[in-house]
Amino acid sequence: MTRPLAGPQTLLRSLNARALLEALARRGRLTRAELMQETGLSRTAVTQVLRMLEAADFVVPAGEDRATKGPAATRVSLHPHLGFAAAVHLDHHTAHVVIVDPSGKVRAQDSAPVPTGRERADAIAGLIDGCRRSAPLHAVIVGAPGVVTADGQVRDDLGPDGGALRQTLGDLLGCPVRIENDVNLAALAELSGPVGDDTTSFALLTVLDDGMGAGIVIDGVLHRGASGLAGEVQYVPQTPLPVGAPVLNDEVIADLALAHGSDPARGLSGQLAAAEDGDPAAGEVVAEVARRIVLTCGTIALVLDPEVFVLAGAATHPQLAGAVRKVAAEFADRLPLRFTTAAFGTEAPLVGAISQAAAALRSTLFGRALSPEGRRR
Repeated sequence: MTRPLAGPQTLLRSLNARALLEALARRGRLTRAELMQETGLSRTAVTQVLRMLEAADFVVPAGEDRATKGPAATRVSLHPHLGFAAAVHLDHHTAHVVIVDPSGKVRAQDSAPVPTGRERADAIAGLIDGCRRSAPLHAVIVGAPGVVTADGQVRDDLGPDGGALRQTLGDLLGCPVRIENDVNLAALAELSGPVGDDTTSFALLTVLDDGMGAGIVIDGVLHRGASGLAGEVQYVPQTPLPVGAPVLNDEVIADLALAHGSDPARGLSGQLAAAEDGDPAAGEVVAEVARRIVLTCGTIALVLDPEVFVLAGAATHPQLAGAVRKVAAEFADRLPLRFTTAAFGTEAPLVGAISQAAAALRSTLFGRALSPEGRRR
């Protein structure tokens, strides 16, 4: 009689182990019966895989279930000392750091102003080290403004960094670092929320004092583009703007304010507040901003045809969101556009970074748990 091949059995055991680990990360402490229900595995399979994972210190006993009738059932959970990941939202002035466990639970957080250049990486690494203390760190996700290429290079107002931020952070922290565009992370956050429950294709459009950007999700997958340029709508041509001119930023808002007799020192948030208070000049500025937003969305719609546009940043302000819908209604017979507002507000890039950091951590840890070396540690 020939012996059964070991390969398929090993693969099946690995798939079962990953299913159990994912269930524990998703749900927390579970009994064997609850793991069977979550994964569809038999009691024998659950028992065998748990024995393997407990021996490798990937899961531990976590109390008993005394809420149900019959003998108390032992609960198990992921080992609390498996390690952590860091999620970072880096804007032009400040770094916000969050330490998460494999379930995505926040364990620590901090924020502080950061400088530019080499010192920026040192400051971010210092914040992360302060939050994690001596706990092992396995992955870092950084959301940053600017164009981010597939190899982690950041191109912003200071020019391309050649991957220096990613490389330096990785060297300082001793773990893999991934850099992601902050608006793309905001789109991933929305994908995990109510917007993602209703649609698989959308464009998130965020408007800030210093510019406008988009995150594109197609069939449930973030579209970054070949060189990271997908969603860089700040320079999409619009009549009567010259080619290469920014559609929106703080200087554009100041110019629009001067043209319409409003105070140019207000900035976009100030114009929105003044318009809400009934200032007609500020109202004209807001109307022009809304027109530019709708034209940008129309351009995206003609190329990608997303199901809905998610307004984020300053575009969630009732004054601007209402103006956008009013302008869009004028074009509805030729190009209908559907709008909704972002669920996570200004925290969306950090929410997206947290989700990606937890996923990266699970991938690293669970891959290690299923390897022969990991099981023998």
